[in-house]
Amino acid sequence: MSAAARVPLDPLETRDPQGRERELLAALPRQIALAKEQTAAYAEILRDVAPHAVTCRTTLGAVPVTRKHELLARQRAWAGVDPFGGFSVVGWPRLHSARRARRVFQSPGPMYEPEAYRTDYWRMGRALRAAGFEDGDLVHNSFSYHLTPAGSMLETGANAIGCTVFAAGTGNTEHQLQALVDLAPDGYVGTPSFLRVLLEKADEAKVCVKSLRKALVSGEAFPAALRDWLRGRGIEAYQAYATADVGSIAYETQAREGLVVDEGVLVEIVRPDTGEPVAHGEVGEVVVTTFNPDYPLIRLATGDLSAVLPGACPTGRTNLRLKGWMGRTDQLTKVRGMFVHPSQVADVIRDFPHVRKARLVVAADMARDEMTLQVETHDVPEGLADALVDGLRRITKLRGAVVVMAPGTLPDDGKVIEDRRGAPLLHPFDTRRSHE
Repeated sequence: MSAAARVPLDPLETRDPQGRERELLAALPRQIALAKEQTAAYAEILRDVAPHAVTCRTTLGAVPVTRKHELLARQRAWAGVDPFGGFSVVGWPRLHSARRARRVFQSPGPMYEPEAYRTDYWRMGRALRAAGFEDGDLVHNSFSYHLTPAGSMLETGANAIGCTVFAAGTGNTEHQLQALVDLAPDGYVGTPSFLRVLLEKADEAKVCVKSLRKALVSGEAFPAALRDWLRGRGIEAYQAYATADVGSIAYETQAREGLVVDEGVLVEIVRPDTGEPVAHGEVGEVVVTTFNPDYPLIRLATGDLSAVLPGACPTGRTNLRLKGWMGRTDQLTKVRGMFVHPSQVADVIRDFPHVRKARLVVAADMARDEMTLQVETHDVPEGLADALVDGLRRITKLRGAVVVMAPGTLPDDGKVIEDRRGAPLLHPFDTRRSHE
């Protein structure tokens, strides 16, 4: 690992923890006031909140939590008026926005997210630095540049720390492999499974891609087996946790002990049902407040479960550390970079009255996700499994297998989606991939 990974991006990362907490809490009333005064959505959500009174984590815990489904619901309700549902300060003249947006993205939902005119808008520079990227590197970026913000998130972060970026995007494996050979990049950013695909294609083609020595991966689970496989090829890969609305939330360091929280957000671990903070070390939902003046999200609930690790990162970074992904509050999961919802499983079986119960099982071999729909039925009409396979692909946009089982086989535990991929680090940002 290069010396860059051991050197934080700026002094904010090594602040005295008590000093950081004071500074974050001092900035909190201003951010809440900005959100309340400059966005229509928070003017309503925070109507009973006095910004000047929110000066500690206890009083912050009384501020209403905003969930992603609420963002989506408001965007749909405001369709034709404001695609951001009243949450964004930036936009364009027709929206009567205070400031101009540079780009607009669409994540699955569809959900619309703004990007404004600021260097490293998504704050990915710190995650890249922690993964060993440094000034002068050439970065092969295979995150999507189409619709979703992932490609821009990593490109602007890489540019901010002095890197040059090859805008590879998704798919076109042969062309991307040729670019790896011709350009000899220093590092890769993208999903871990596609990095594996590229390296296996290189082996098949008997071409050398030994220039790659570092990687920052996200968008899906990154099992230890794949991390070790990459290390065996001379590539040290680390993970980032980010979302399309918040940007960077936390990132892995060379210590490989959880994820260090980014300096541009305030993270709470709360009880999913009440939004009340839990004690350090206790499992709860990750809730994030951003200090982004352009898209000021206050207490956004991610749906991810995690816990705070004790102590500071051995690399000298002093912010909170998240233990890792410990489940979902809503059974939402990601398969090959795409979100799959429990409601989609219900949609698949809706037209098949013979099916009494269903469970989607997700497993993986070194980040190569496999999806199997298990269904219970007394009768097995001819063509049932094939029809369910077709329905699964049509509704989720992903390939999967179907296993028909006798009634009473599936556990009666309320699970609709069972993730057997182990414990990946926290769910990262939304991506769309065309490489299957």
